[in-house]
Amino acid sequence: MNVASTGISLLSWFGLVAVALMLVTYALEHISHWFVIAFAAACVLGSIYGFLQGAWPFGLLEGAWAVVAYVRWHRRRRRERLESAPQQS
Repeated sequence: MNVASTGISLLSWFGLVAVALMLVTYALEHISHWFVIAFAAACVLGSIYGFLQGAWPFGLLEGAWAVVAYVRWHRRRRRERLESAPQQS
C-alpha cells in the first residue's frame, strides 16, 4: 500500500505511529520502568509531529509530557534500585 493510494501523507502516518506508541507504552507502564521511558520517547515523537504539521501548541504540550514522563521514569528507576539494594544491618 503506497501513500498516494491511501490519501494519507507521510507526516500523518508519522503522527499516527507516534500517538499509537504513546497509547501502547502508557498502557504498559505498570509492567516496567522501561515502558515509562518509551512513553517519554513517544511523546518526543508526538512533539516533533506537532511542530512539523504546524500545530506548535500541540508540539509544546507533547514536549512537556515528555519531560514529565522522563522525571517519572527517573524517580521510579531510582526507587526500584533502592528497593532491590541489599539492606545493611
